[in-house]
Amino acid sequence: MNPIAYLFQDWKANRKNIKGQLVLFMFRLVSLINRSMIAKVIFFPYLVFYRFFVEWGLGIELPRKLKAGKGLIIYHGQALVVNQSVVLGDNCVLRNSVTIGHKKLADGTLSACPRIGSNVDIGANACIIGDVTIGNNVIIGAGAVVVKDIPENSIAVGNPARVLERTQEIRVTKEV
Repeated sequence: MNPIAYLFQDWKANRKNIKGQLVLFMFRLVSLINRSMIAKVIFFPYLVFYRFFVEWGLGIELPRKLKAGKGLIIYHGQALVVNQSVVLGDNCVLRNSVTIGHKKLADGTLSACPRIGSNVDIGANACIIGDVTIGNNVIIGAGAVVVKDIPENSIAVGNPARVLERTQEIRVTKEV
């Protein structure tokens, strides 16, 4: 993928969402810079600006090492925290106050981070922690706490999250 297409790969998915477009453009740019040590040195001021503006100013933690597929959507991104080791598939939706990351194990070590499939819609205030896999075409309800794997084509709700419904195919609807 050419660099311009890479920078704008989330633009269409976030139409009518200027904040989401701006944040994801800045995230893709910082991810592009992160690929080369020379670029990191040359664009160090931008890396610092990104950290202050997006992470501290807007309260959206999308680390530069995060692996996120195309078509990522952010709705109302305040208090959004995603660990740098998380893997996000294509066309994922992240809403406000979502936390995705590792957890501390009984022996004091940290678990692996979640792996999230494509077409996953994560509701507001959801928390996905630990070494879990979220399948493709999954909806995670608002306020859900996911600590176990969620199979494909499912709806998960509650604390701890449980699979509410499983169908042949669940289509994640995109808000406009």
